[in-house]
Amino acid sequence: MDARERDSRDPALSATGLRLTQPRLRILEIFRDSPVRHLSAEDVHRRALELGLDIGLPTVYRVLGQFEQARLLLRSQLEGLRAVYELNPGDHHDHLVCVRCGRVEEFADAQIEARQEAVARQRGFELQHHRLALFGLCADCARLPREGGPQD
Repeated sequence: MDARERDSRDPALSATGLRLTQPRLRILEIFRDSPVRHLSAEDVHRRALELGLDIGLPTVYRVLGQFEQARLLLRSQLEGLRAVYELNPGDHHDHLVCVRCGRVEEFADAQIEARQEAVARQRGFELQHHRLALFGLCADCARLPREGGPQD
C-alpha cells in the first residue's frame, strides 16, 4: 500500500473533510515520519525540499493552518516568536523548552493539571483549553559553561 492509499483511509484525515491533495498528504507524511516531534513551517519546507517535493513555503503555511483548524496538528509558540506544530496525540501534555538548544520535551502531570483547574475555578473561570511551557536549560546545556559569564 502506498502513502496515498494509506492516508486516504486514515480516519483522522478523512474526517477533516479536506480534499486529499499531494501537498496535504506529503506534509502529513513528513510529520508522521519525522524523528523530531515539533516542526516549524520552515522545518517542514526544508524536509519537503530534501525529499525532492515541489511544495512552496506559502503552501506549507496554508496546509499547516488547515491541519490546525481540523485538529490534526497542534500549534505552539515554544521557541520565542516561532510557531511549531506537532501531530495531535488526542491527550493533553505540556512542554519543557531549552532556551539554549531549543530542545522540547513533553510531559504530563496530574497535580499540575488539577492545580490549574482549581486556580481557574477559584477565580470563576470555566477552562476551555490551556497550554503550559516551562523554559530553562536541558540537562546537556546545564552542564555547559554559561555564555558570557565567568569561567571556572
